[in-house]
Amino acid sequence: MLKNTTPFATADLCDAHSDKLNIVAPMFIKFGARTAFAGQIRTLKVFEDNALVRQTLSTPGTGYVLVVDGGGSLRCALVGDQLAGLAQQNNWSGVIVYGCVRDSLELDKIDVGIRALNTHPLRSQRNGIGDIDIPVAFGGVKFLPGQWLYADADGIVIAAEALL
Repeated sequence: MLKNTTPFATADLCDAHSDKLNIVAPMFIKFGARTAFAGQIRTLKVFEDNALVRQTLSTPGTGYVLVVDGGGSLRCALVGDQLAGLAQQNNWSGVIVYGCVRDSLELDKIDVGIRALNTHPLRSQRNGIGDIDIPVAFGGVKFLPGQWLYADADGIVIAAEALL
């Protein structure tokens, strides 16, 4: 399994393995203290409700990246400093949010890689509605639980198997 400290560059991965990669459209903003991160994918599909995000980030995440399909909503935040703190505490490598985050200045101090569409100060609902570990799609890519995600300053790429 990839260690969080294994150096890589998505550009180099694309040069060496372009036939094995799906490249996510460049639509995300970097948050969190970790610029580069990688790991196997876990997925959530939610809409303006972060209860399952909290529940998932409260579990051991060593070697995993949580991909949250928030429907692209720009009306509230699905991750803030408390959930990012849980991700760090439970050793998640990173979180991709197809939606918004909040507490952005605090997020940048937390040792987790985070990508999101934007920021929004309003917190989401907490009803626990959504799906766990199902295929989700956004950014021109389908994310499957168990695939490998690599993210750095240049972008996000997905592979069916570990490349490092």
